[in-house]
Amino acid sequence: MGVVEVLAGRLSLTSALLGLVAVYFLYNVYVRVDKSIRLRRLPGVPSAPKVAAKLPFGLDFVKNAVTSTINHKNLEMWRDLFASVGSNLWTAETRTLGRRLVFTADPENIKAILATQFSDYGKGEPFHREWKDFLGDGIFTTDGDLWHNSRQLIRPQFIKDRVSDLHCFESHMETFFRAIANGGALNGEDQAVDLEAGNGKIIDISELLFRYTLDVATDFLLGKDVKSLSTPRQDFAEAFGEVQRVQNIISRAGPLNRFVPRKTFWSGMKIINKFVNVYIERALRLSPAELESKTKGDAGYTFLHALAGFTHDRKVLRDQLVAVLLAGRDTTASTLSWTLYELARHPECVRRLREEILSVVGPDRTPTYADLKSMKYLQNVMNETLRLYPAVPFNVRLALHDTTLPRGGGPNGDDPIAILKDTPIGYSTLVMQRRADLYPPVSETFAHPDVFSPERWFTWQPKPWQYIPFNGGPRICIGQQFALTEMGYVLTRLFQRFERIESHMFEIDGGNPTLKAEIVIQPGDGVKVAFWEPATRGEKA
Repeated sequence: MGVVEVLAGRLSLTSALLGLVAVYFLYNVYVRVDKSIRLRRLPGVPSAPKVAAKLPFGLDFVKNAVTSTINHKNLEMWRDLFASVGSNLWTAETRTLGRRLVFTADPENIKAILATQFSDYGKGEPFHREWKDFLGDGIFTTDGDLWHNSRQLIRPQFIKDRVSDLHCFESHMETFFRAIANGGALNGEDQAVDLEAGNGKIIDISELLFRYTLDVATDFLLGKDVKSLSTPRQDFAEAFGEVQRVQNIISRAGPLNRFVPRKTFWSGMKIINKFVNVYIERALRLSPAELESKTKGDAGYTFLHALAGFTHDRKVLRDQLVAVLLAGRDTTASTLSWTLYELARHPECVRRLREEILSVVGPDRTPTYADLKSMKYLQNVMNETLRLYPAVPFNVRLALHDTTLPRGGGPNGDDPIAILKDTPIGYSTLVMQRRADLYPPVSETFAHPDVFSPERWFTWQPKPWQYIPFNGGPRICIGQQFALTEMGYVLTRLFQRFERIESHMFEIDGGNPTLKAEIVIQPGDGVKVAFWEPATRGEKA
């Protein structure tokens, strides 16, 4: 009797396992048939050209995505991806662990994702899940009402006409110049520095720019800067950089992201949260009357005070602050770093820029907002940098329901393609803005698109959606004007003081800059340069 019971039990277990396998098989068949039917019902062709996979389940794509990120070869990977499906096709797809992934650098598709079909695409829950530990429920990770509420909270800080904005930039310039002369961050605010000793001294200007923009951002947003320019070891800045590095690998690893080591991520998050919470607690100790008085005038008005006037929810305050600190510090510092990287390689551009600056504001006067906007060559220099090095080079959106993309199908890529709900669409501003076929032919008056040439902007304007360094549509960067103003201000003050800038990068990168594309794109080898003042201080170029 015991033997019969044991056999019966084993048969029952075997039958159950076989049943589960059968159910799993039938479910997968159903899913495939359902997707096939839904794809056929949508307008356009069912798929874009497919990237060939060499490993089972498309694991070679995951491997390439992670290794290209670690080795700063994302641009090459994307270009190879599109080249593998056809030289003139700028939309492709692959399957990884059974999931369809679509990639595009087509302006019509990017326009649809960001604007004309805005309600069809969003960040999606998978993106929110991957990024929530870092950016929480802020403006960069949410859709719908959560996103709209975040944008409404942030908007007033960037549309309020505040003369003191430029004062915030200027208040840190003296320390910035002293750090340049010192060859790096000061060891305390009171360190004595011989400003003349900075002439010809080789420094990593990128490292100082990240410190400068952090001081400006914390001053502007929180009301008290962290004095990064005068503190050689800045725990918050180091933690912020490490968290971004790991977060970027997590996002590239896709379904395998659970295997990404996170020890340094969590230790970095602990430092970030502790740093932000100090400011939050300070703001929440203010009475409603004190908060209201601060938000009514420019004196003492900060982003945090404005937020605390709307909510005392600590998580909401923390998520919005971290998101805006990321945007306010890293994107501006990276773009300024690339600007000086290129200017150091193009002395003729420096001469022309300095000539304009001195003709408008002279060697000493601080520029006004109107001054910055009036300098056309300065605007060209910034536009050209953002064309070659858009701050966020790669991005992703998720199809929120069954929909389409306007291009990518058919033999020439001109037909719409069907997109099912939950399909991720990766798009690259960096690749699109370097597509030679979107530009006039190279000539004596028009440089190749891969070449830094501010002069092109005097006679050429990009077509709509072919130049979107700040994204576009309803989610266009809310701090765009603040960033452009800060960049223009720093460049003006630099070239009022310095006559020329020398590059010392060729011996490091051989003239091929390392595009470190984590969340923002920054010079992977730093920017080693030397500044020179005029022979006679105050002398015009």
